[in-house]
Amino acid sequence: MSLSYQHAYHAGGPADLAKHLVLATLLAQLTRKKRPVAYFETHAGRGLYDLGGVEAQKTGEAAEGVEAWEKALGKLPPHPFTAALRQVRAAYGPRAYPGSPLVARALLRDTDLMALMELHPAEHRALCETFDACALPGPDPLIEKRDGGEGARDRLPPSERRGLVLIDPSYELKEEYVSTGQLAMDCLVRWPEAIIAVWYPILPAGRHMDLRQKVSVLRPLVLENAFELKGGAGMTGTGMLILNAPHGTEASLSAALALGAPVLQPMPRRGKPARGAPKQGA
Repeated sequence: MSLSYQHAYHAGGPADLAKHLVLATLLAQLTRKKRPVAYFETHAGRGLYDLGGVEAQKTGEAAEGVEAWEKALGKLPPHPFTAALRQVRAAYGPRAYPGSPLVARALLRDTDLMALMELHPAEHRALCETFDACALPGPDPLIEKRDGGEGARDRLPPSERRGLVLIDPSYELKEEYVSTGQLAMDCLVRWPEAIIAVWYPILPAGRHMDLRQKVSVLRPLVLENAFELKGGAGMTGTGMLILNAPHGTEASLSAALALGAPVLQPMPRRGKPARGAPKQGA
């Protein structure tokens, strides 16, 4: 496993926008009922990012992502993700951007379980600092410095019957596509009532198809979007696989991703779409 990846360089980019629209939609659905739910994240990062910081300014991905999105829209549309974004900015300033842990913190209740795993030493330390002084209401997370796959396999299932596992590795190693698919399947075996959400990049090499093939037997909901980033050098799109998607999820997630236009565009279809994929899915 590589420990070189730091998400601060990519925070707020088009891929983050797509991921967080999906995550917030799923969490809002899960928390409609009073019964507590559990949220697990295998690659949490530091949780809070400064879009005016050196890392974000170096890549400019936020300028092509959430900042371009807001500029094009003029104002944030009503949605659980934008509600979380407003909370974070109110607490930390106008250039603050939430990673998935703070999106979850903003949308979960005090009674819900939240467990975050991060192996990178500097990112783990920053994640702990984020929550030590967190200004948002919500559950106090269990934070562990450990491999996310190991942690998920060890801690599932929780006592809560329903919940979500977000699997979001860096994919710096080509083997991670297949191993991530196996991890998603293992999580579902251990916790059959859970929603398993897997994020992945779409790159010219097309290795994301190895991930999709690995979990295809489970007939996941496939969400893919194209975007323009760095003139087409690098990521050309982003995707999420939703295992065990609740009834009605397809429509709500399609509507959520549609809010990402004009930054996020439908991924051109190649051949027959996967069963259960929404209209913008590949």
